[in-house]
Amino acid sequence: MQFSLFGAAPDTGNLGVSALCYSILYVIARQLPEARVTVFDHGRGRETQSIDFGDGQQVSFFRQGAVNSRRFYRSENLRLMQLAGLFGGLGNSGIKTILQSEAVLDISGGDSFTDLYGRRCFDTIILPKLLTLQQGKPLVLLPQTYGPFSSNECERKAAKIVKNARCAWARDARSFEVLKDLLGSSFDSSIHQCGVDVAFGLPTIRPTYLSQEMETYLNSSVTKVGINISGLIYNDFESSKERFSFRADYKQIVLDLIRRFLSETDCTIFLVPHVITPKGHHESDLDACHDVFSRITDEKLRKRIIIAPAYGNPCEIKWVISQFDWFCGTRMHAAIAALSSGVPVSAISYSPKTLGVFESCGQGNHVADPQVMDEVTIGEVLWSSWEIRKDSLLQYASILPDVKILLEEQTSLLLGGFHG
Repeated sequence: MQFSLFGAAPDTGNLGVSALCYSILYVIARQLPEARVTVFDHGRGRETQSIDFGDGQQVSFFRQGAVNSRRFYRSENLRLMQLAGLFGGLGNSGIKTILQSEAVLDISGGDSFTDLYGRRCFDTIILPKLLTLQQGKPLVLLPQTYGPFSSNECERKAAKIVKNARCAWARDARSFEVLKDLLGSSFDSSIHQCGVDVAFGLPTIRPTYLSQEMETYLNSSVTKVGINISGLIYNDFESSKERFSFRADYKQIVLDLIRRFLSETDCTIFLVPHVITPKGHHESDLDACHDVFSRITDEKLRKRIIIAPAYGNPCEIKWVISQFDWFCGTRMHAAIAALSSGVPVSAISYSPKTLGVFESCGQGNHVADPQVMDEVTIGEVLWSSWEIRKDSLLQYASILPDVKILLEEQTSLLLGGFHG
């Protein structure tokens, strides 16, 4: 039994996307241990990789390139694959893999089935879906966000895809309403459902490396606060402000929050990167963390700030996040790592996806939205989340078990039809 997986490439540097990949491989290995999975990534050729999940379970899978590039001649080019598919495959290994698959699983990076990130990104996201449908293979749209769409053309294309998919799941109630709007009269409750983000099932692994400083603080009784800063927004704020229609200044929000913790508490602050890119890249969370650190000039206060390493394994960074007493995330899956670990968490949102996922855990009031709130209001939302963290723990005790049950049920429904 074979599956192909698109939209969760483990080579993007985005640990949220990697978390989706690892989570899907983990649940497939548990439900269908005999299954072989090919993960389409941005590399060249085909190779085998293994992941050690630290619980005695080692999962092997294949990686195969699939890119939307101008190098049309490359066998990994999605448009060449699409053309080859019209003529029986023409020996293209990507088409061969898809044709040999029981189904093609697609998760769109969790939140990229939208034109919010530009037309080229949208085209890249829909190409594998169109390719799958073109080859007549079952397209399984795993729990994800649908929309928003600013272009009527993009919305029409998305609607056509979801209507022709074998099944389509949303990862929260808000996105489920968007999915139902896309489907219109084609909505069928047996195949179109609302679930939970698969990363809620991502296991934690203690990192193979912890600095002596991190080890000391994580093992101490000191109160530990984690803050994830999005390089996508922080590093080129003026561009991001226009792109996401921000009313508030993200840089100011982050700095004000850190300075308030330093002045009003005795906690240790961990700055946590969740998108790992080369230094100088506009999306680098690590660059943003270092810039924030450089703006705290008091040496005594700087000693209370630790920049977490740029881990490449999402299970390891989730373990780090699970050690905190409170967490603030801008990157969606950094926040999900906290939510699913039972860590009180707040989020600075830059799209509707965040509020939807938080509401699925009864934590909608912990989301601060720079599109509609000013810096002062956001600061108060975040600080209130910090102050009522013990209440959040009580809420988690009643909500998270239900979320975990829903996760198991959706896995059984999504994969149950492929047993044997």
